[in-house]
Amino acid sequence: MNDLGEVLEARRKLVDKKATEARISRDDWNAQSKKHFATRNEYNNEVRELVQNAREQKDIRERMNDEVRERKRVRSEANVVVRETKDALRELREGSDSAIGTRPVDKRGRPITVHSLGREADRLEREFSEGRHTGKNEKKVMERLQSIRRHIKEMESTETSGDEYSLAQEKMREAVEIQEAAHVEVEAAAEQAQAAHQLMIEWQGEVEARREYAEAAHRKLRLSKKEADITHKTYILSLRCLHSVQDITRARRELERGAAPRQSARQGVQDLMSKLMSGETLTTEELLALQHEQ
Repeated sequence: MNDLGEVLEARRKLVDKKATEARISRDDWNAQSKKHFATRNEYNNEVRELVQNAREQKDIRERMNDEVRERKRVRSEANVVVRETKDALRELREGSDSAIGTRPVDKRGRPITVHSLGREADRLEREFSEGRHTGKNEKKVMERLQSIRRHIKEMESTETSGDEYSLAQEKMREAVEIQEAAHVEVEAAAEQAQAAHQLMIEWQGEVEARREYAEAAHRKLRLSKKEADITHKTYILSLRCLHSVQDITRARRELERGAAPRQSARQGVQDLMSKLMSGETLTTEELLALQHEQ
C-alpha cells in the first residue's frame, strides 16, 4: 500500500505540474490574444480614418478639377477676344500705314510700319524665349526690342488716332487682363488639384499599409486563440486526471481507516467540474481550488 501511495503521490505531483504549466501557458496565450485584438482594432480604426482622409482629398481634387475646367473656359473666351482685338488693331494700323505716303524703309527697301515692327518684336521675343540669344547677343536683342517698342509707341501716337482705335486698345487691355487672370487661376486650381491628388495617393498607400498590419495582427490573434484553446483543453484534461488521482488517494485513505468512501464530501468540486466541462467560465480562484483540492 505504501508503494501505491508513493506512486499516486508522484503521479499527482506530475499531473499537478502539467496542469500548472498548461494554465500558465493558456493565460499567456490569452494575454497575447488580448494584445493582438487591441492592435488589430487600433489598425482598423486607423484604416477607417485614413480612408476618410483619402475621400476628402478626392473630393477636393474633383472640385479643383471642376474649377480648372471653368477657368480654362474663361481663359479660352478671353483668348478669342484677344485675337479679335489684335486683328482689329492690326487692320487699323495697316489702314493708318497706307494713309501715309513717305515712311522709313528697312534694308530690303520695304516701308517700316507699326505692323512690321510688331512682327519683328514678336519674332525676337519668340527667339529670346527659346534661348536662341545668349551672352552679348542677349543684350543686343533686348536693346533692339526696347527700340522697337519705343518706335511703335511713337508711331502709334503720331500715326493713329480716333475713338475707334482707342476703344480697340482699351478692349485689348481688358481682354489681356482677363486672359492673364484666368491663366493664373487655372494654374492655381491645377496645383491644388495635383496636391490633393498626391495627398490622396499617399493616404491610400497608408491605408494599404495599415490593412496589412491589421491582417497580420488578426493572423496572430487567431493563432494565439487557437493555442489558448489547445492549452485550455490540456489544462482541463490535467485537472480531470488530477482529480482522478485525488479520488483514488482519498478512497485509499478512507479504506485504510475502515470507512466507506464518501461521495458527498467533494460535491462542491464536482459542481465546479461540471460547470467547467459545460463550457462555463470559472474564476481564477475557482480554477486554483480545482487544481489544489485535496
